[in-house]
Amino acid sequence: MLTIDQATYDAIVAHAKRDHPDEACGIVAGPEGSDRPERLVEMVNAAGSPTFYEFDSTDLLALYKQMWDNDEEPVVVYHSHTATEAYPSTTDIGLANEPGAHYVLVSTREHGNNDGPVEFRSYRIVDGVVTEEEVSVVPALPEI
Repeated sequence: MLTIDQATYDAIVAHAKRDHPDEACGIVAGPEGSDRPERLVEMVNAAGSPTFYEFDSTDLLALYKQMWDNDEEPVVVYHSHTATEAYPSTTDIGLANEPGAHYVLVSTREHGNNDGPVEFRSYRIVDGVVTEEEVSVVPALPEI
């Protein structure tokens, strides 16, 4: 199960709506081994596409160096789908190289960047196997 605080959930949804009709993407980092999504990092979709996302390699390397320095890891890897359901595509599955991460998909197909609900779903993707998991949105993450 993915447990995520309301502010981070809202920020991911806002990013997806703001970038529509292009796909949005980003990472939520957290302390290594904690499974706590604490620090949202919005990334630029280097592909600039409504059907594909790609992290800018320079930005991604800088983010990983920052996470290593802070003893963090990617807890959530997210992106949006602008015209399809919030389910990983074959391409998404192929890009899933963080076996410990939650892969969040937000579909903006119904309302685009207008007000209205989105589809927000989370998956584990390990060795090409996709498993949907429950998402629990809490007011704040509990103190550790």
